Amino acid sequence: MSNDGSLNLESYLPRFRLNSFRRGQEDVISTVLSGRDCLCVMPTGGGKSLCYQLPALALDGLTLVVSPLIALMKDQVDQLRELGLPVTYINSTLSLSEQNERLDKIAAGEYSLAYVVPERFRSSRFIEAVTQRGVKLLAVDEAHCVSEWGHDFRPDYARLGHFRRKLGHPPTIALTATATDAVRRDIIEQLDLVDPQTFITGFARDNLFYEVKRPASDREKGEDLLRFLQDTPGSGIVYASTRKRTEEVAAIIGSSTGRRVATYHAGMAPDRRRHAQESFMKGSTEIVVATTAFGMGIDKADVRFVVHYNLPGTIEAYYQEAGRAGRDGKQSRCLFLYTAQDRFIQEFFIDSAYPGRENVAKVYDYLRVQDDDPIELTQQQIKDSLGLPIGADGVGTCEQLLEGSGVLERLVSSNNRASVRLDSDLPTLVDLLPKQAKTQRRVLQAVEHIVGTRRDELVSFNPRDLQMATELSHAAMSTALRNLGDLEAFTYIPPFRGRAIRMVRRDQRFNQLDIDFEALERRKQSEYAKLNKVISFALSSNCRQRAILRYFGEENAQPCGHCDNCGHDVQNKAPIDASSNGKIIEAVKITLSGVARVKKEIGFDCGKTLIAQMLCGSGAVRMEKLRLNTLSTFGLLRHLQQTEVTSLIEGLMVMDLLRQESLEPGRPVVQLTTAGSEIMSGKKPLEDELSIPAYLARKIMGVGSTDSSSIGVPQAQEASQSDGQSSIDKDLLTRLKAWRAQRAEESHLPAYCILQNSTIEEIARCCPDTPERLLAIGGMGPKRVEQFGGELLAIVANSSETTETPKLPETPESHETLASETDVPETSSREPQPQRVESNPSVSERPSYYWTLRMLEAGFTSDECAAVRGISPDVVVDHALQAVENGHSVQAQWFFAGKKLERLEEVVGSADPSELALLLPMLPKGTRLEEVLLFRKCQS
Repeated sequence: MSNDGSLNLESYLPRFRLNSFRRGQEDVISTVLSGRDCLCVMPTGGGKSLCYQLPALALDGLTLVVSPLIALMKDQVDQLRELGLPVTYINSTLSLSEQNERLDKIAAGEYSLAYVVPERFRSSRFIEAVTQRGVKLLAVDEAHCVSEWGHDFRPDYARLGHFRRKLGHPPTIALTATATDAVRRDIIEQLDLVDPQTFITGFARDNLFYEVKRPASDREKGEDLLRFLQDTPGSGIVYASTRKRTEEVAAIIGSSTGRRVATYHAGMAPDRRRHAQESFMKGSTEIVVATTAFGMGIDKADVRFVVHYNLPGTIEAYYQEAGRAGRDGKQSRCLFLYTAQDRFIQEFFIDSAYPGRENVAKVYDYLRVQDDDPIELTQQQIKDSLGLPIGADGVGTCEQLLEGSGVLERLVSSNNRASVRLDSDLPTLVDLLPKQAKTQRRVLQAVEHIVGTRRDELVSFNPRDLQMATELSHAAMSTALRNLGDLEAFTYIPPFRGRAIRMVRRDQRFNQLDIDFEALERRKQSEYAKLNKVISFALSSNCRQRAILRYFGEENAQPCGHCDNCGHDVQNKAPIDASSNGKIIEAVKITLSGVARVKKEIGFDCGKTLIAQMLCGSGAVRMEKLRLNTLSTFGLLRHLQQTEVTSLIEGLMVMDLLRQESLEPGRPVVQLTTAGSEIMSGKKPLEDELSIPAYLARKIMGVGSTDSSSIGVPQAQEASQSDGQSSIDKDLLTRLKAWRAQRAEESHLPAYCILQNSTIEEIARCCPDTPERLLAIGGMGPKRVEQFGGELLAIVANSSETTETPKLPETPESHETLASETDVPETSSREPQPQRVESNPSVSERPSYYWTLRMLEAGFTSDECAAVRGISPDVVVDHALQAVENGHSVQAQWFFAGKKLERLEEVVGSADPSELALLLPMLPKGTRLEEVLLFRKCQS
């Protein structure tokens, strides 16, 4: 068929039940049909598939589509078959006979379009079939996978350029919805595209409402999710970071909302995953809670919302996953629930993806001494045997790197089938055997018949077929196969279950292996940089869509006008010009100096919580114990709450002025970077935008506050110390707290779920008199203004009037652990009346441990208590020890469970307190002496 300009492309549209092209499609298709290579960057829902499906009908030959997911290709092939198009797919879900049958039909010209995974190019049988047919177009879908800097890197994608050359350089189209300029350049280079035409149709999705919420704890995050689902009907996807979390979140949604919900993750059986996907596509399941494995290429038009329950690893991943909402063009919501703790999960994933030289060496040295062949050990078993600090997936990465160096092969079971490979071009290997080895010669002849022309690749077969062909007993055949393994060109792998490893070389020392760890480290740092971009996006007060567009290279993008930040006032939207505001610069330098002085004067690094407590002037026991209260920066930011200083620290981490390092598993510390040191010392100015919430920037700058004194000076400290916030209307604050307590009781929710302490304090400080001014206050989103705005404005307006208001017990605004920012609920349905906690002191005199103890007694876990109160788990333990020493009852079950509790009971028992330190080596790794002491006191 002629491919010149006279071709009427619109005549093909009815075959796809379409009336017109979407933006950019016709230009891309015309370029493809002209035989020119091209790169197509088109947003999710933009119609990328048509850009190779239509040419497949117009071209005389085979269009080969490389796709990353089996579920994706089956979905698309089923839809195209319904349209009567000659299309097929080949993947591991098919039996060997089915695969061969489809390859024969491809070679015979019965299909115009075939979908395959990139690993299929390893097969010479496949290459032979598609070459015989003639590949007229190669389409690489999800092409960002090609790039080593892409967010879904897999090795066989990176080898597609090599496979393309084997096919004779057919015209190629690479398609993706998410690619930065660097990734686009890498795609072109890796695929060896020749002078490609690049089409970028834009990343803007005007029908999507992007919003970010920052819950203070996992419990609050769950409540935010349930409120969102209550307000958002229709089908949707909730993305979580781990398999366990998907199950937990799905259970919460199902029990609390009554909506039909399913889970989807790689740990489920294939049939369960397939059922979950199909029920969601058909609408019988309304919500899917899934890991990121779900959704790639799923063409469901009416997804009304996407929620990121946990932090995504990159902007690319966030944009692609959020983009699965609203493919029908109708208004849809994209909610991102950000908590700082989620960063550690992503850092764990990065560390597992780039496990480092030491861990790879341990895995290699362990595998090379195993006697089994193949080695049938799971990745989890290897991790546990070696006590590695990385996850099981990290062990898989180690195996992948070792496979790349040529010392092992990773094998996948083929339904109890054996495998054999002949690495030789000789017509037959039988002549290499002595004539008296009759049994081996008979077996080898039968094997060569099975392998045929498929040399240099593993060919699976049923051992029974070989046994019938040779007419040998099973024992005789097995012995012959093992002996044939002495031939250098013969490889035999017996049947096994699951996954296994075959060691190719055991004699090489690890330092002789060809693994480029410097390149791996560069890629690892690139992933950390991408993670910082996501956190910056979450913390930013600027237009969400504009931030995404700029990330993908659209520098002139304008504010969208409809995201959560654009819905606020101009002051909330405007970038925080750190370089021109002295108070922000001073706060930044104080924070940087605080981190530096901890290291220099105390001699060790601390985590975010301790740094924030020190800068806020906390009276916690650990301040004195660690001598943090002796530093000159102690208390210089006490006019800010601890959570606010933590946000400031996170913003400086995003700017790479501070970094977080895990010197030991689970204990990250904050360190000053070279750039941070230069800013702190004044060698360089602070020029970049500071990623902190807008309300916090206004608070630091003193906007709306009558206190105009500079931050960090003694006068400001004294004012803060005397009354918490000098400009707060205390009478109004009391009335607001009383209103909040009543609302909490009516809603059967903790008080802080109605409004955070920081929010009601800001209301009492700013006294807003319009809904717009109320919306500008941190923590007051459009939904809360709609729900509570009228009542709050009425309370503010009547604040000068005398009203009978019950005096509620408040968390003391002492500097013990900055209890004023902990948001412990004054009235809560979960909170019992304290019966044994307090002797008789007044509320203002109650120590900080009192509030920790009350939360523990109310049923909060120690981790929940730490998150809600804004203190570290270590401080929770310290508070529990103080409570015990003051005669209060503390339960060991509040802190310890499972095997750790059993081990403590077994080892500690009634040991003398002076001997407790000697017991630490006998307890689970990471157990602290303070925990042992607490357990002992609980027992006694």
